Amino acid sequence: MTFTDLTWERTAGLRRAVEESVFLAELGAGTLDPRAFRNYLEQDAIYLAGYARALSLLAARAPDAASAGFWARSAHGAAVVEASLHADLLDGGSLPPAEGTPEASPTTLGYVSHLVATAATAPYAVAAAAVLPCFWIYADAGRRLAAHADLVPDHPYARWVAAYDAPEFHASVAEARRFVDEAATPELAEAMHEAFAVATRYEWLFWETAHRLERWPAAA
Repeated sequence: MTFTDLTWERTAGLRRAVEESVFLAELGAGTLDPRAFRNYLEQDAIYLAGYARALSLLAARAPDAASAGFWARSAHGAAVVEASLHADLLDGGSLPPAEGTPEASPTTLGYVSHLVATAATAPYAVAAAAVLPCFWIYADAGRRLAAHADLVPDHPYARWVAAYDAPEFHASVAEARRFVDEAATPELAEAMHEAFAVATRYEWLFWETAHRLERWPAAA
């Protein structure tokens, strides 16, 4: 069993919480409140900018040209390709108008700060494990949701679902897993498992808090 097989198995409980997320259930059914989807996209745009920084840091610390090139291309994909999709969805006219300038929610800020700090200061292998859930859990969610979305005529979120169930996205997950498996060592395995679990927990919280339109508490 590879490291990534094992860490996926070890986070089964957290991933079950992701699978049972109300946000994803409603997204797949096409019944998600457009306000919640706009909130998610706004928060994810902020997240992607930070995720791209984390991937760039990882690329700079990679042990060889192949892994460095992959993480660098992934940083570009997060900063440009995925961000462009989000911008198109936000500006497409089907969602409620923005309510002021988006601000990072507590969960978004926590997740971004954790990934950037891990990519900058943890051993390369641990940092690689930390960025993997964003690849893998999105692909897993996209594949599961696509089966339901295809049954809904004029699904309002079909473009989002299709993007994360695309063959090229699943191929990038396989490549990311390969580089994480290559980096794994017995000495760092537990720290890598913990990094993967923490990021998986943040993935779950990200969707949960997007659904309830999480905001910072108002000052007294």
